[in-house]
Amino acid sequence: MNVATDLIESLSEARGRSLDLVAHLSDEQLMGPKLDIVNPFRWEIGHVAWFQEKWILRHLRGEAAPRGDSDSLYDSIAIPHDTRWDLPLPSRAETLRYMEEVLERILAHLRRGACSDEAVYFHRLVLFHEDMHAEAFTYMLQTLAYPEPKLAAPANERGGAESSSAGQGQADESCRGDVDVPGGVFMLGGTPDLPFVFDNEKWAHPVPIEPFAISRTAVTNAEFRAFVEAGGYRRRELWSDVGWAWRQAAGAEHPIYWRRAADGGWGVRRYDREAPLLDWHPVIHVCWYEAEAYCAWAGRRLPSEAEWELAACGEPRPGGGFSRRKRRFPWGDQPPTPRRANLDARRAGTVDARALPAGDSAFGCRQMLGNIWEWTSSVFGPYPGFVPDPYKEYSEPWFGSRRVLRGGCWATRARMIRNTWRNFFTPDRRDVFAGFRTCAR
Repeated sequence: MNVATDLIESLSEARGRSLDLVAHLSDEQLMGPKLDIVNPFRWEIGHVAWFQEKWILRHLRGEAAPRGDSDSLYDSIAIPHDTRWDLPLPSRAETLRYMEEVLERILAHLRRGACSDEAVYFHRLVLFHEDMHAEAFTYMLQTLAYPEPKLAAPANERGGAESSSAGQGQADESCRGDVDVPGGVFMLGGTPDLPFVFDNEKWAHPVPIEPFAISRTAVTNAEFRAFVEAGGYRRRELWSDVGWAWRQAAGAEHPIYWRRAADGGWGVRRYDREAPLLDWHPVIHVCWYEAEAYCAWAGRRLPSEAEWELAACGEPRPGGGFSRRKRRFPWGDQPPTPRRANLDARRAGTVDARALPAGDSAFGCRQMLGNIWEWTSSVFGPYPGFVPDPYKEYSEPWFGSRRVLRGGCWATRARMIRNTWRNFFTPDRRDVFAGFRTCAR
């Protein structure tokens, strides 16, 4: 398949996913309540099309905008968050027509033939932007307690045996405990041979790392429940000053969607329904402060992003240390499959933290891609020599104010994830699909 054909299929599939995620919502739900951590769905789906219009039709192709007012409606940099509910947004039908027109004009250009390297870059940029928003749509539905969406399987898996839960593999008790990772000088970051990298991944640079031990799996619901039931949320000594201030302001006593059952056990809200809390699934929807406090209680710590990346893509060297070669994915350089990673929302949620042994890293860490995003101890910042890419607002405005997460989650698209990908959120965010794994002190 040539690059243009692949982009046509991927952009079309991404748009189908975006529309599937909101198709079941009423007009009222498409606007929703005004909250700090969500946008109106009707604004956000229009914004996805506007981003494609801006970078492909206008910037790359030099064409006129399909709507003369699109910048005043959908420019996320220029339009303050709190005002997006008050904009004269097009109706649902008009928004869908706008999305359709933008995409069809882009696909028409791609159908004409070969793409330059510049064109490929911008088409992948807008594709991954839509993929990231689709993930955001998914956790927005959870935040607002809206019904679960019905999603089509990725096009390359429809009817395939691996799209079912049968590809998980048996829960493997041998994956408990820590693995030892040798120290040395590690090349942290992306490399030019990757098909696409964001500016904050550029470029690989040497980072000295001391030997460390990291857990084979993410922290599970059962492990985190022990912290909750030991009074962890009420023990001031476990929390940093800023973490304790957050806990008091939030009134947090447990992860945000957990619910006490009538029998004293725990359940969890999943979209608009109550579900059992599954002991062996990774804890999810916890913020950085909660992860930090758990580590203080457990006598552990969060890995730095350099330690995380080494554990994910390093290869042990006979006689000690690790090789200079970096794997693109924990299991090697082959693309993700359902047997290796829980991605693409194909299982509609997390799986057992012991499942998917085919996705283990060379050091023996499980599910470092997919299932949950993992908080690290690192503050999000530039790598040496940082230069912003054309989409200047993607990384630079957020340096110093956010924490790095790694690894992707069950709703992340497989086509965009890799070991060097850096996600970043403020440490108070509990709405995203984030958990964590720990290191020995």
